Amino acid sequence: MKGYTLKPLVSAMALTFALSACSSSSDDSANQSQSVSEQQLVAQTIIKNNATNPFFKPYNTFMEMPDFAHIKPEHYLPAFKAGIAEHKAEIQAIIDNPQPATFTNTIEAMEHSGELTTKVARVFYNLTSADTSDELRAISKEVSPLLSAARDDIRLNDKLFQRVKSVYQQKDQLGLTVAQQKLLEDTYKSFTRGGANLNPADKIKLRALNEELGKLSLAFGDNLLAETNSFELVIDNQADLAGLPQDVIDAAAQTAVKRGHAGKWVFTTHRPSITPFLTYANNRELREKIYKGYIERGNNNNANDNKQILAKEAALRAERAQLLGYKSHAHYVLEERTAKTPENVYKLLDRVWPAALNQAKAEVADMQKLIDAEGGDFKLAAWDWWYYSDKIRVAKYSFNEQQTRPYFSLENTLKGVFYTANRLYGITVKERDDLPKYNQDVRTWEVYDKDGKLMAIFMGDYYVRDSKRGGAWNNSYRPQSRVNGANTIPIVVNVLNYPRPIGDEPALLTFDEASTLFHEFGHALHTMLSDVEYASQAGTSVPRDYVEFPSQVMENWMTQPEVLNHFAKHYKTGEVIPQSLVEKIRAASQFNQGFATVEYMAATKLDLDWHSLSDTTPKDAAMFEAESLSNMGLINEIAPRYRSTYFSHIFSGGYSAGYYSYLWSDILGADAFEAFKENGIFDKATADAFKNNVLSQGGSDDPMLLYKRFRGKEAGIEPLLRSRGLLAK
Repeated sequence: MKGYTLKPLVSAMALTFALSACSSSSDDSANQSQSVSEQQLVAQTIIKNNATNPFFKPYNTFMEMPDFAHIKPEHYLPAFKAGIAEHKAEIQAIIDNPQPATFTNTIEAMEHSGELTTKVARVFYNLTSADTSDELRAISKEVSPLLSAARDDIRLNDKLFQRVKSVYQQKDQLGLTVAQQKLLEDTYKSFTRGGANLNPADKIKLRALNEELGKLSLAFGDNLLAETNSFELVIDNQADLAGLPQDVIDAAAQTAVKRGHAGKWVFTTHRPSITPFLTYANNRELREKIYKGYIERGNNNNANDNKQILAKEAALRAERAQLLGYKSHAHYVLEERTAKTPENVYKLLDRVWPAALNQAKAEVADMQKLIDAEGGDFKLAAWDWWYYSDKIRVAKYSFNEQQTRPYFSLENTLKGVFYTANRLYGITVKERDDLPKYNQDVRTWEVYDKDGKLMAIFMGDYYVRDSKRGGAWNNSYRPQSRVNGANTIPIVVNVLNYPRPIGDEPALLTFDEASTLFHEFGHALHTMLSDVEYASQAGTSVPRDYVEFPSQVMENWMTQPEVLNHFAKHYKTGEVIPQSLVEKIRAASQFNQGFATVEYMAATKLDLDWHSLSDTTPKDAAMFEAESLSNMGLINEIAPRYRSTYFSHIFSGGYSAGYYSYLWSDILGADAFEAFKENGIFDKATADAFKNNVLSQGGSDDPMLLYKRFRGKEAGIEPLLRSRGLLAK
């Protein structure tokens, strides 16, 4: 289960709208907008005074990749300001058009406006996630209210809304394509959901709420990054390393040198460090210390404490939702998702929760028996779970994930990913060492379609570093689109957090880490195989609870013998992974699924509880969380995958009221792969159907219609439960 890897915090659709809308015209009912010429003059003056700014001219790079070598922190703010002014002029021109509103002069004109702001924002926000700095964080705090205000300008401009509404009311008589109808509907909804129907006083109130929420989100993320980077478990007694694999010890020694503790070993709350420590370290006291360091992030009553921030966010989101006519933030969000209502999500969770919780309790009992048999005089605690579950895995299956590392070097796993894409879709890649990159860790490939035509640029950023947020995600520096018949190819990036190579050894991945690489490349395929007209509909520009579906499907190929035999080879001997080890992996695949499912679902329920609130008074965060977990019946031996104070998905990302999306997408993914199993995992007709109906269509049509066109039916929940061993025997 890959839900714990951090997936893109902003979907392509949400990002595209936010960026295209963030520099829009001002609200007629508030501040009168400046004329088109005045706004153009503002933009031209900024550009003239910043002649060397690389955002103000075409990138002189291969396929117009961002010119990272020449983009400096001081370039962002002038570029944002010029983009905002330029976009205001474009929007005002749409408003002032004396011709009646049409799809072309209003909806398409809006779609193609704001190019400069979009250009800047795609670079800036990618880097604030993947390679941030104090300078970028300071700029983000300054830019956030500018973008929030500009975004509201477009959503709250009544004259613009009346033009959009005029086109929308004629939608059935315009002869639009399916994609055009979808663009029109989404544009209209963005206004109504953005407050266009509010009275002037409530529009002012909405602006203030949006600005405050933007600031709180930034503060939450900054606090979490500081908390994560500040914790360190320093070990100076070699005996305390007992049980740890040598490569983990070597990595800790490297971390110690970087952190000024040469000659010692340092472990952190970054996943590549804490997970092996909790799994293998014999010292229970130290396991408890690092575990609590992880789960108490943002909850230490210090300058980085997130409790009041998140409680205020939840309250303001509820207030905003009610201002817009919704019962709660969850109702507001889910209206635009395939799940439609929080009640539907709770029903889904209630179908899975009992079986998962019962399985988790059985896992607790098995581990407690082992503790007792070893003479332990303690009750299993949360910081013991990884350690004792691994012991049981080894005893039951003669398997632990460290056995898989020699066969899953990063290099070989990339070959496996590319091989799979080639067999399915005819894709080939060519690595380039001379293309722009934002960090020396980044690798870049040209991607060609089955006819040998360049179809995308793919970037991979694989190693953990302090300037990168945790987790794994996919994003784009440019989406695919077609303007006047000319196709623009996407520039796509996968960002992960693998341990760095030690000495002359390659980067070696566990089976689970290698599976995450397949997962993220599934997102990349969704982005690269996009074949739509409008950028706002390209690739992963789909509802949040649908975006994980193609990536969940992609994971399945990694476990197939034909794929494993092609790439899973010992990094020293070249020996293909033994079939006996593969069988152990398969046999153990359903092991510990009670824990994995429960910790994920606990976080999902916590998210929904926070965002189903109708009370607009900030809650006591600790008390609310404790009550939520108690009501769901979560056992003490398991903490939610994300507790409130470090739940960045929902308090500084795009998953508020949407963390359930991984489970929702898992259902689609498990059901979809049944089609490949029925017809052959590389069956051309099935692969073409998946590409043509799902991967290439992005958000150009209703996602569940697209799914049914591929599968011929709605998805059932049984394949997912069966894959996790949660069906009654």
